Amino acid sequence: MNITNQTQFITTEGGQIAFEDTGGNGPAILAIPGMGDLRSEYRYLRPALQQAGYRVITMDARGYGETSATWNDYSARAVGRDAVAVLKHLGAGPATIMGNSFAAGSALWAAQDAPEQVNGVVLLGPIVRDLEPTFVQKLSLKIGFAGPWRVGFWTIYWDTLFPTKKPADHAQVEAAITENLREPGRMDALIAMLGLSKADTAAILDQTKVPALIVMGTRDPDFTDAVEEARMLAGKLNAETLIVDGAGHYPHTEMPDLVSPRILSFLGELAGNGPSIKLAAAP
Repeated sequence: MNITNQTQFITTEGGQIAFEDTGGNGPAILAIPGMGDLRSEYRYLRPALQQAGYRVITMDARGYGETSATWNDYSARAVGRDAVAVLKHLGAGPATIMGNSFAAGSALWAAQDAPEQVNGVVLLGPIVRDLEPTFVQKLSLKIGFAGPWRVGFWTIYWDTLFPTKKPADHAQVEAAITENLREPGRMDALIAMLGLSKADTAAILDQTKVPALIVMGTRDPDFTDAVEEARMLAGKLNAETLIVDGAGHYPHTEMPDLVSPRILSFLGELAGNGPSIKLAAAP
């Protein structure tokens, strides 16, 4: 799938990680998309961050986009190692890592395993612990991934994650995700990720010291009570929170005008925490 002519690659742990880099001398932000999604997920945040003086790096997670499809390990921790490998390759750390959904755990693991490379994390719709699915959810997953319709099943589910406002290019992005997931090995990667426990990530929440911002939509369908989930995580991580009224699992693409200013504010706060940040965010 040809996502961009600016794609760069690194080889790590037997596979290739695809990423884009806006370059520049500003503080670095590395963004990891959620499960089954593409690095274009950050298409609305990237311009605002770049305009404010930041260097923005977006990567495709293991299994998706232009990154290799087949890996021995699809865990959040493994994806966190990939993020650190990209930062080291570019000499861009320490950086703030943004992660959506399962990749919020990757951001936390990167901070845990390579604290010298990570100065903050932004967790967007974070799924960092095991959530007990209902009987209906279990049955739906079993049937939905049982046959050749599984890509369509996934994209129908993905569509429900934008309950209030779908982006103008939503149909185009859905088509790109569908095309990507039809490539050999990619749905297998997604199913493997879905089957992984997040207990290891949950176990490090109380140990995490890195500054954190949690961004949660009130209508995120992945949670019984998204607001309570955000509050619980904020307590464990000593994190700041932004609750986005009406948003689903992708508040940063559904309502970027509300999310971008708060992220910039958080990044501005990090500017005073160490000499690694060269520029402050725009007010």
